[in-house]
Amino acid sequence: MTAVPQTTSIFRVDKFIVPEAARDAFVERLRTIQTLLDNLEGCLQNLVLEQVSGPGTFNFVTIVEWASQEAMENARAIAAAEYARTSFNPQAFMQELGITADMGNYGGIRSAAG
Repeated sequence: MTAVPQTTSIFRVDKFIVPEAARDAFVERLRTIQTLLDNLEGCLQNLVLEQVSGPGTFNFVTIVEWASQEAMENARAIAAAEYARTSFNPQAFMQELGITADMGNYGGIRSAAG
């Protein structure tokens, strides 16, 4: 089987290791960001997941499906403007709370027929 692109959607997947002491502050910030992204054009789904069992290292995962690369880039610019307006520095926030992140963009694949 050959893997081929499934759709033009692009997925932003961020995984976090959040110390228990930082959980409440982290969740509060996630909710703020989730609300902002939910209202943007091209946001097809926006999930915030917390690990409930299993041996995994990352205890929080966010998955945002964007209709296109353009929609994702627009969202990134809007989020950056909001961070500047509110004097929020994501890197400093995570460092201060001892949060480790693994972030990336993903595209769906499907099996080719035949």
